[in-house]
Amino acid sequence: QLQLVESGGDLVQAGGSLRLSCAMSGTIFAINAMGWYHQAPGKQREQVAVLRGGTTIYKESVKGRFTISRDTAKSMLYLQMNNLKAEDTGVYICAAGDDRGGDHWGQGTQVTVSS
Repeated sequence: QLQLVESGGDLVQAGGSLRLSCAMSGTIFAINAMGWYHQAPGKQREQVAVLRGGTTIYKESVKGRFTISRDTAKSMLYLQMNNLKAEDTGVYICAAGDDRGGDHWGQGTQVTVSS
């Protein structure tokens, strides 16, 4: 079974930067998409960035600030977050979809941006 474990969340000031990491372990399946989701307090979880093949898709509000990347050799997924804003506060969750239609989710890592 594929396991996803996020790290890198922290308390930062507005305008600061963080790099989130997602480590994949366990049985390796063919992954056709990986991404990051954001769940703000009291809000529905929403897609922030997705990498599918050579294509990346970003939430409009993070374009130019966040970058998703993958290191296949190390089984790692990253989210570089620059110029953080208060509205970026929340839990960031790593996710992956495999070629059998299965979805895999991490437990999330907390990001708090202070004004």
